Amino acid sequence: MRIVIQRVAHASVTIEGKVKSSIGRGFMILVGIEEADQTEDVEWLTKKVVNLRVFEDENGVMNRSILDIEGEILLVSQFTLHASYKKGNRPSYIRAAKHEIAIPLYESFIQALSTALGKEIGTGEFGADMKVELLNDGPVTICMDSKNKE
Repeated sequence: MRIVIQRVAHASVTIEGKVKSSIGRGFMILVGIEEADQTEDVEWLTKKVVNLRVFEDENGVMNRSILDIEGEILLVSQFTLHASYKKGNRPSYIRAAKHEIAIPLYESFIQALSTALGKEIGTGEFGADMKVELLNDGPVTICMDSKNKE
């Protein structure tokens, strides 16, 4: 699984002109799932996300986690994170998982993040045409891939 985490002041996802989810201070996370991903990838990324210390403490040092600040999370599926651009100019998405693999892992990630955070998280809608709006705070943007744990 590959994710892009953006520390945000606020974020929202709109589908067909209606806001599906919105959050205040926290993380806007894009997630791409590939065929080889499994439950272990969800578990590893969940622990990394909720313990990632990128929020400022009283001294202005990035030393607090999203748990520490009681922040929010908005999770949006993003198959294009697995784009292959090595050949030609049209990206290939052959590594992105098919729906029957991706949807259960996406739902598992939603549940794992909600449980770890101790509250519901905002989501997009798998496969929908979404409009994502955010105010990146910092900016702080971090990419993680569960295949690069070391």
